[in-house]
Amino acid sequence: MLKKTFRPDHKENRMKNTGDLVNARNVFLKNPSKNLRFLLENRFKWMNDFISETDEGLEVGCGIGVSKFYIKAKSILLTDLNKMEWLDVKDVDALNTPFPDKTFNFVVSCNMIHHLPSPVRFFREMHRILKDDGVILIQDINSSLSCRVLARIMRSEGYCYDVDVFDEKVACCPTDDYWAGNNAISNLLFDDRGKFEKNVLGFKIIRYSFSEIFNFINSGGVTAKTVYIPLPVWWIQV
Repeated sequence: MLKKTFRPDHKENRMKNTGDLVNARNVFLKNPSKNLRFLLENRFKWMNDFISETDEGLEVGCGIGVSKFYIKAKSILLTDLNKMEWLDVKDVDALNTPFPDKTFNFVVSCNMIHHLPSPVRFFREMHRILKDDGVILIQDINSSLSCRVLARIMRSEGYCYDVDVFDEKVACCPTDDYWAGNNAISNLLFDDRGKFEKNVLGFKIIRYSFSEIFNFINSGGVTAKTVYIPLPVWWIQV
């Protein structure tokens, strides 16, 4: 049952202030909980294993724009499909960016791919703007059993396994809602490494690991807010 397509209406969302990026960024800058700080540090610091301080990077769909606080590269452009003041380049569609070929050493994608109607087009565009030895650093949702249970409780995002993520003619998630997502997209893309590398030319998976179970649930939310229980970091770092 829990793998049956689930698409909640946006009005059913039990989280608060969904999409209020200004408020969410202010919370982070002025009064973040230890839980939230730990969550975001955990999301980005591992990426430093794959980049150097002199590399030039890009973050697509950066949300509240906090990667610069954790990534060591001195040059990283924050972009998103809006006009928020903290963006370095505004109104950037991740499927059709304005950047020249072979511009960047790395691209950051944090909890963004599961919002894309066409992941294949995204990877093709990233291949175009990355240098020959460039990397995509992806942090995204794993649609595990616990994640699907949480999705049904909070009704913030849905999931659908009955889509072909490698067919660019198929819309993998709703296209009429900027905040809609399909939490199954990452699993459909990456769980079968051979299938991914066969269908997404120019890329291979060099690290695939899991994180963010309790610390994600109990962070209070990043771009939307919900209740949480303040806990010591040692308790939530799984």
